Amino acid sequence: MSGPAPASGCPTLEPVGALGEAVAAMLRRDPPARRSRMPSIDTALDDLPTGTDLLADLDAQRTWFVLAELDGRGVVGVSDKWNEHPDVAAVRHRLGDALERAIRERVDPVMHCSADDLASRISQDLSELDTPPLSAHLRSHGTVEQYRDFLRHRSLYHLREADPHTTAIPRLTGQAKAGLVEIQYDEYGGGRIERMHSTLFARSMAALGLDTGYAAYLNALPAVTLAWINSLTLFASRRRLRGAIVGHLLALECTSSLPNKRYAEGLRRLGLGSAATAFFDEHVEADAVHEQIALHDMAIPLLRSEPAQSVEVLIGFRAAILFDADVGRHLLRGWSVTDA
Repeated sequence: MSGPAPASGCPTLEPVGALGEAVAAMLRRDPPARRSRMPSIDTALDDLPTGTDLLADLDAQRTWFVLAELDGRGVVGVSDKWNEHPDVAAVRHRLGDALERAIRERVDPVMHCSADDLASRISQDLSELDTPPLSAHLRSHGTVEQYRDFLRHRSLYHLREADPHTTAIPRLTGQAKAGLVEIQYDEYGGGRIERMHSTLFARSMAALGLDTGYAAYLNALPAVTLAWINSLTLFASRRRLRGAIVGHLLALECTSSLPNKRYAEGLRRLGLGSAATAFFDEHVEADAVHEQIALHDMAIPLLRSEPAQSVEVLIGFRAAILFDADVGRHLLRGWSVTDA
């Protein structure tokens, strides 16, 4: 028999609305032998906000995160058998469809792009999309408490860094697959646990006195942060969105080298040592290399072999940039930074 997830899994869902309450009640039970009627869940799904308002709905975002984790680390105290149960599949299908519609609306307009035009298209997007000065602020003015806040928000992604993107490996072929594997090999530390990027991030958190438990801050984080990570797990949950996974990773590799340099400089300014900075220092060099691999050895080859994936690639690319910017603005406003 399949027991509950270990303590290293995702924390139990703490409901903040009707959907979370109904889903939490379902997951507290043993999975029934067959699909059951779920009127309270159906009603809660019917009552959710539509369009981009869903991205700001904490009930929906927290519930999706936990449902997605049933297929990841598992959820503490919840039977692993729920992951393949039709009741969970039904909720994930409806909520996932609503989330996908919200993401597409948030990133529009996205038009088809050829492999030959991809480099210029993403360059144009990067020049036009509005991003807040988060890394510049932390480098020059950030306090230890602001860095703690920053790491808490980032922890939902970085403590499992690479895992959602890795789901695309069996869904790709040829050079695109090889390029993704090359990047992921580095993300997982080249086979050395102490060099895994998730390990390095946990060390940064520990150096600032934070809880390094997996998703430890889930139930304290706002919808804007959950939507940032949930967009990625949605892409990972659907094979047809493999292009969005590629585009999402492409965006991260194209935009993270300079910000990580600034984050490390700010930590050193505050007198923190290598335990705090190693994660960011690693990404300065690694992502400069990965940027070229992600574009020329992964994304462009994907569009050459599957031209129809171009819109999905650009949706993933724009989602990564826009949702990360949303989190950055939220943090800066919370710190009363006037140019956020």
